[in-house]
Amino acid sequence: MLGALGGLLRFLFGVIWAVGWRMGAVAVLVLGLAVAYDAMKLPRVSALVDGRARGSVTLLDRSGQPFAWRGDQFGGMITADEVSPHLVNAVVATEDRRFWWHPGIDPQGVASAIRINLSEGRGPLSGNGGSTITQQTAKLLCLGRPFDPSQWKDEAAYEADCRRTTLTRKVQEAIYAMAMELRYSKEEILTIYLNRAYLGAGTRGFEAAAQRYFGVSARDVTPAEAAMLAGLLKAPTTYAPTNSLERARDRANVVVGLMAEQGYLDAAQVAEAREHPAELSGAAATRTGGAFADWVMDSGPEFFTRDTTEDVTIRTTLDPRIQRAAEDALTSVFANQVRAGSKAEAAIVVMSSDGAVRAMVGGRESGAGQFNRATMALRQTGSSFKPFVYAAALDLGMHPADVIEDTPLCMSIAGSGNWCPDNYDHQFKGPITLIQALAESRNIPAVRLSELVGRENVRNVAAQFGIQGDLALGPALALGASESTLIQMTGAYAGILNGGSAVTPYGLVDLTLQGEEEPLMGVGGGIRERVIREDAARELMWMMWRVVEDGTGQRARIPGWQIAGKTGTTQAARDAWFIGFSADYVTGVWMGYDDNTPLKGVTGGGLPADIWRETMTRVLDGEAPRPLPMAPPAGGGGGFVQPNGLLADGSGEPFQSTGDPATDAALAAAFGAPAPAGANDEEKNAVLDTLLSILSGQ
Repeated sequence: MLGALGGLLRFLFGVIWAVGWRMGAVAVLVLGLAVAYDAMKLPRVSALVDGRARGSVTLLDRSGQPFAWRGDQFGGMITADEVSPHLVNAVVATEDRRFWWHPGIDPQGVASAIRINLSEGRGPLSGNGGSTITQQTAKLLCLGRPFDPSQWKDEAAYEADCRRTTLTRKVQEAIYAMAMELRYSKEEILTIYLNRAYLGAGTRGFEAAAQRYFGVSARDVTPAEAAMLAGLLKAPTTYAPTNSLERARDRANVVVGLMAEQGYLDAAQVAEAREHPAELSGAAATRTGGAFADWVMDSGPEFFTRDTTEDVTIRTTLDPRIQRAAEDALTSVFANQVRAGSKAEAAIVVMSSDGAVRAMVGGRESGAGQFNRATMALRQTGSSFKPFVYAAALDLGMHPADVIEDTPLCMSIAGSGNWCPDNYDHQFKGPITLIQALAESRNIPAVRLSELVGRENVRNVAAQFGIQGDLALGPALALGASESTLIQMTGAYAGILNGGSAVTPYGLVDLTLQGEEEPLMGVGGGIRERVIREDAARELMWMMWRVVEDGTGQRARIPGWQIAGKTGTTQAARDAWFIGFSADYVTGVWMGYDDNTPLKGVTGGGLPADIWRETMTRVLDGEAPRPLPMAPPAGGGGGFVQPNGLLADGSGEPFQSTGDPATDAALAAAFGAPAPAGANDEEKNAVLDTLLSILSGQ
């Protein structure tokens, strides 16, 4: 009985064995054929190192140094035998310690990963995957499937599909990995991996990441830098040093430990790496000019910027020193002069008189991708618009010393009834010069002047200087009822500084494909046509200098420098502006709430002027003062101040004094007449010295 049973078992075992080894042989044969088939289809290594669906944009500042990156950065092909051996060792120690020996899959690693996943309450394929570097490379190649726009809506969806983890996908991945091991050497597989891996901040491959974070080639990274780069493989965005240097260093410290444990670093190298962790390059650490970079990207052709499939280099006008000055100034004023928790926002633009933008702050959060209040926010301009009213008047032949009435005014507006503008201080000063009217930002004289020269002329001057959009048709045009952006307003003021010619603000100097020498396109802006006569622009500049010296812009004064500018505050103080210039730079500041909530206790001559002064004090630090290219009023028009204190024109017809002794003295000096009795000797001497220095060009 027992013998029969034993014989039956032996028979069954024999059958199972016979079937089993044949089935196993067939499975091995099928697997071998699948591996061989995939191996035959694999292209050369050089065809696999750059699999990006879109290109990159590297932005350079005015001195040629990179300061921002967009798109998918690829630093160029590197091979496993070219890069620093520390980098190879860090990657192998972190991702696949048995890389050099396994055939593409590591059963020991898979078993260990399943055990860890189950012990932590996850599914066997969730969490730790036990993937080898070869399997990870297979996944980066999406098992040989190229990106197809008809199948995936974008590259992100494509990559998400490639990363899916299912049992079927893991089998396919294993076959593809073994095919790679059959087709390529270990060094070639590692080369593909080193070039394809995503390492945060838009970088593809270790060469791009080394350049982005440390400003060096992957060929030259130190053990500490290699450990930080290898540490990114676990979670590129989380451990990107530009997001959190401390977190990146903690992860790098773990990698250093793995390298030491596997014999890649000796005790001295470990101590060096931990005592002197990797440091970000200056460009990576500052993260400067995010709003500026976004603006430049939007200003260039889409197929070479936002949707480029090429690698592009854009040279820009950005000055990092000036950019830091603007950012620091804004931070300082909000930290020291604005109540904690305030949601008020501000923006700054600094440009040269030809429209070259040197700095841009789009708001208190200055990173890339934020709402850029310097270029996107359309806001009412308030009294910062008034210089264009005076520009139109001067260009038509009026003179700064001409007199205009500051008396109550009501106008009948069709469909709206009577419109009665008021001055900010609710006072009326009677006949005053254009000089005083602008310096004190009197509303009624501005309206009267606009009506006198013609609203259409005012609109034309403003539009030609670069203020786009629908300019108000009614008399409120003169008071800044129209909307504009800060960059448009700053560019329009640049036209005053350069002597009356319009400018197109620009940041792009030239655009070049990487590897090419000749730019594909050049400067995107600059000086355009003349808008007003040069002598009119010089006189207007002098009047705006008086705004800062004696008028509403006094908080923008910088000792030792001639500064001209104009304040602006809109109805209910929803917007506050100060835009002004030195001889070299035009700077615009806007302040307000994004939801148009009125500011409390803020006017253009207050916090915006403070931000302007803080910015320009930093910008001008260390530079020798240069006089503004302005001209005091020429003879004629309102005439000059006589000893009796009356203002007379060339015919001797008297007008009232300006009411401001310093202004009267300035006019007297400009026209060669005695100063009024109302000005003391100190005021006379100060004004005369200033005018003499202007006239002599000193």
